[in-house]
Amino acid sequence: MPSKVPDSHRRGWIVPIGGAENKENDRRILERFVRVSGAEEADIVVIPTASRVHETGARYEQVFSDIGAARVTVMDFDTRRDCQEEGRLKRIEEASGIFFTGGNQLRLTTLLGGTPVAKLIRMRNAAGVTVGGTSAGASILSEHMIASGDEGSSMIAGSVRLAPGLGLTNRFIIDQHFRQRDRLGRLLTALAYNPFAVGIGLDEDTAAFIGPDETVEVEGSGSVTIVDGSDVSYSSVDTVEEGQPVCMLGLRLHMLVAGATFNLHTRIATAGALIQSRE
Repeated sequence: MPSKVPDSHRRGWIVPIGGAENKENDRRILERFVRVSGAEEADIVVIPTASRVHETGARYEQVFSDIGAARVTVMDFDTRRDCQEEGRLKRIEEASGIFFTGGNQLRLTTLLGGTPVAKLIRMRNAAGVTVGGTSAGASILSEHMIASGDEGSSMIAGSVRLAPGLGLTNRFIIDQHFRQRDRLGRLLTALAYNPFAVGIGLDEDTAAFIGPDETVEVEGSGSVTIVDGSDVSYSSVDTVEEGQPVCMLGLRLHMLVAGATFNLHTRIATAGALIQSRE
């Protein structure tokens, strides 16, 4: 469950990224991550555990340092025992921003789930620390995580597998590489199982900056697909057989680009800065 926000504190930013964010000539997503993590005083811990590519952590360490973060530390976890080490926990306590790289989200949950590190990251985010991730590192951030699923635009019973995520919030379910890998169907199917949550589908090089007021702000070159199931009037997911299409009535869908917003509490979408730029 999400940690309670301490008195006199505001919850930190939650920043899921759809993967393949620009790290070279237009680093607006990672630059903003550094800004909301303290700007020139940003103290960032990079967790590359989802990836089996040795260079992944070092690449992000270099990028965040080049952007201007004051301190960047790569902290990998190879065993669950690592998640109990006092030195690692102390370093996470010091951080103003925590970033999960891409890879395999089940590797993250298998190694971190239910450990002191996972609990501490939830507590630190509730106390104001920014927590973000890209691709698999985005999927893990919420309480309900898409572990795997079929591609395609149709809702098919049994086509998606859910697992517990890190649990920073229970407000949304993330899917990433969204348009590039045709993942609308699996996000819709996940919402059929849990219509309380908001579905957030992130294109590549696109991020949702979710502020303390629970407003989603879009950054990057692609779009964010918002699926709101709060007004669903009918769903057949409990009656159809596995492999059969699912009927759902009353879904609302929004397509947001940079400058547009969506409030997870009020469920209201706005064009935001897009309107202002035309005035």
